[in-house]
Amino acid sequence: MNMPKYINPFTDFGFKKLFGEESAKELLISFLNEILAEDEVHIEDITYLNTEQFGASEDHRKAFFDLYCRNQNGEHFIVEIQRQKQKNFKDRLIFYSTFPIQNQSIKGDWTFEQTPVYVIAILDFILDERNTSENKVLSRVKLMDIETCELFYSKLTYIYLEVPKFKKSAEELFTLFDKWLFLLGNLTFLERIPPQIQEQLFMKFLDRAEVAKLTDEDRYKYERSLKVYRDDLLVMNTAREEGFENGFEKGRKERLEEVQIETRLLERLKVARKLIENGADTQLILSVTGLTFDELVELKASL
Repeated sequence: MNMPKYINPFTDFGFKKLFGEESAKELLISFLNEILAEDEVHIEDITYLNTEQFGASEDHRKAFFDLYCRNQNGEHFIVEIQRQKQKNFKDRLIFYSTFPIQNQSIKGDWTFEQTPVYVIAILDFILDERNTSENKVLSRVKLMDIETCELFYSKLTYIYLEVPKFKKSAEELFTLFDKWLFLLGNLTFLERIPPQIQEQLFMKFLDRAEVAKLTDEDRYKYERSLKVYRDDLLVMNTAREEGFENGFEKGRKERLEEVQIETRLLERLKVARKLIENGADTQLILSVTGLTFDELVELKASL
């Protein structure tokens, strides 16, 4: 089966390649400004922050964000890609939002004043348990008084973007928001670029997304990430068909172990690549990296 021309934005590698690198800052700013337009947030510049967040002590759980950044006004943005439904998904987003809140604490004379925190979940599925319109792609959640329905606190916002609900064709794309949603939902199926998105911003996005333009190392990472994505879908479908509620979680644990093994292999390959570039002999490379002879031969063939 031939690989699609463009990378899948719902893979871990794909999303970070498209939006999570310094050279993609312009794309991320445009994307976030469209999502946050109703909140009257305007981002002029962003700073990428560490996606690995630590608890108050070693006993507390860490968090790993897909993307974490701060704009010129100090507002915090966590962006999460979610490929399929997951138990306690909402709880996880609430938990994630506590980290940028705690990170704003200041020692000494501090009045507890906070800058806004936005948690944005980009979903490749529909949250069907909620009673919302079939065509409502974007949902915004804030703290409110349930009796008066008045906003209680404006500085904490959860945004859900249900991409499968977006049904517009290329001919119906008039706004930047629609164009971003169209690309997210159709990127891996694009064979030709519709004239509606043939503008500089989106051509830059498509250029980053082209599989053929990835470096050897990035292509290796993408193929591994794509395998995880496909395996996750297979596990989910199998669990649904067989009716096992724990099937998906079991599959996820098995894949996590495989990913950890693949990550260690990738690190060994990086070391081996450096040794090859420095002219080290085969036996030394095998001894230092722990690679098998066949793995080393495959690496040399790809250089």
